[in-house]
Amino acid sequence: MGTTQLEAVQEPKYQHLKTVIGEALDSDFAVGEILPNERELAARFGVARATLRQALEQLELEGRLQRRRGVGTTVAPPRVGVDVSTTQQAWPGVGDDAWQAQDSVLGTAPAAVARLLETPAGESVHVVRRVRLSQGQAVAAELLYVPSASVAGLTADADGAASAPAVLRELQHLALDGQDRSVELGSARADDAKELDRLPGSPVLVVTTRYLSGGRTAAVSVATYRADTCRLTFGDSPDLVMAS
Repeated sequence: MGTTQLEAVQEPKYQHLKTVIGEALDSDFAVGEILPNERELAARFGVARATLRQALEQLELEGRLQRRRGVGTTVAPPRVGVDVSTTQQAWPGVGDDAWQAQDSVLGTAPAAVARLLETPAGESVHVVRRVRLSQGQAVAAELLYVPSASVAGLTADADGAASAPAVLRELQHLALDGQDRSVELGSARADDAKELDRLPGSPVLVVTTRYLSGGRTAAVSVATYRADTCRLTFGDSPDLVMAS
């Protein structure tokens, strides 16, 4: 039989380099160690810097490397799992919720979120910003979008805004019927990158959660996790602490 088209395709050079660098990470570098700069690495492995960058980006995507502002590229610790299943359903801020509320403003939801909320495009909603910390470092950032109809009893200021704790408390007065979640790979937006001490465009894991009450969507959470740190799981086990 002849060689198939797939068998005839050669492995991209950066993929082979990624394997070589991965082996070097295991044997020559310790967790947290800073790698030499791109020029030195390119010379060490005898490749163009463009090829090197592709290999490093793949290793970062796989959680083997971390790029840190003002530090450089370091060897990442193993990812630790965090459960994002819907088996333990609760409103944000209830129980041992690991998220810390930062602030709340009146704003407009992105078009995709507005569709989930079934609110008209451009309608003002409460936007609660929260972060999740591990060992003092932010590993995830969240924007929680809450329509005014979901927090009808909320006492707001003259501009219609309310504090983050007040929005969360009022939301918890509703009966939670359920949640559903979706997960996708994304790139860090400038605001998230700054919050998470990442570079803009770094790979992140985006978890979108709909909170359902009374046959409608009462709130939508868009949580951005550091892809180099977090491994999302969908089992029945409780949340695990995320490494940083």
